[in-house]
Amino acid sequence: MQFIDQAEIEVAAGKGGDGIVAFRREKYVPAGGPSGGNGGRGGSVIFVADQNLQTLLDFRYNHRFQAENGSRGGPNNCTGANGKDLIIEVPCGTAVYDAETGELLGDLTEPQQTLRIAQGGKGGLGNQHFLSNRNRAPEYALPGLPGEIKQLRLELKLLAEVGIIGLPNAGKSTLISSLSAARPKIADYPFTTLIPNLGVVRKPTGDGTVFADIPGLIEGAAQGAGLGHDFLRHIERTRVLLHLIDATSDDVIGDYNTIQQELKAYGRGLAERSQILALNKIDAVDRETVDLEALATQLNHLSYAPVFLISAVTRTGLEPMLQQIWEILDQIQPAEELFR
Repeated sequence: MQFIDQAEIEVAAGKGGDGIVAFRREKYVPAGGPSGGNGGRGGSVIFVADQNLQTLLDFRYNHRFQAENGSRGGPNNCTGANGKDLIIEVPCGTAVYDAETGELLGDLTEPQQTLRIAQGGKGGLGNQHFLSNRNRAPEYALPGLPGEIKQLRLELKLLAEVGIIGLPNAGKSTLISSLSAARPKIADYPFTTLIPNLGVVRKPTGDGTVFADIPGLIEGAAQGAGLGHDFLRHIERTRVLLHLIDATSDDVIGDYNTIQQELKAYGRGLAERSQILALNKIDAVDRETVDLEALATQLNHLSYAPVFLISAVTRTGLEPMLQQIWEILDQIQPAEELFR
């Protein structure tokens, strides 16, 4: 399945049906008068959040969506049928923007949440509405009004409570595969992860918590460098950031600073988000030449965040790290409340 997290589309609500001019022609009603019915309302365009969808792939090739027009009125004061509303299903976490102004029109974060994005046009009035003492036989009616047409930009921001961030090859995919049933692609070269991967990690209570493995960030990611810049938006909704650092790197502190600078450059409060640091791949470190405890202490002084020594491959140190994550999650409000 391709992962598509941005799309531009046009939606058009239905036109209202025209009112008609008609008169009663019944045998025993010599002065029947006007009887033209009103047109029906045009169908609206409504977005619905579906928790079973995970990508905007459906909008890659289909860019225009049209709701049904209302029917014209009928004789004998019959109102035309309303146009059918067009229901468009999108993944939970989809933000809908006006493509021309950039205005946020709605944010669909809850399953089955709805957003009426384009209102159908009103039906025109039939000539029955224009009967008066001065005009006993009106011979005009009103056309239906057009429905709203909007150019939209859709952005999918994954709904995860914990975002795993770090430089390429820090071991993010290996970690999420060790913690959950997710099976992302893993290899010993940079940029193995091309799309965000989600995994559900079980708490001791049995509840599931969603972790997101974000493609590796590099210096300049917030300005468009590398692959990670396209996916920074996916950690906007997370409550905790798990910053994974390769303990075998020649410059651990520099790697830490690179990611922190990108979070600050991207903005939207990411740099202030609760963080946990994890020095990964400790099983591959030569303890005689590298003092991991000293590195952890230095990182703690820089970040004021808890620092853990772990190995995603051997699962060393994962339980204390997870315990800290559960404690932080219990202390802060749910993500859907933070970003409403």
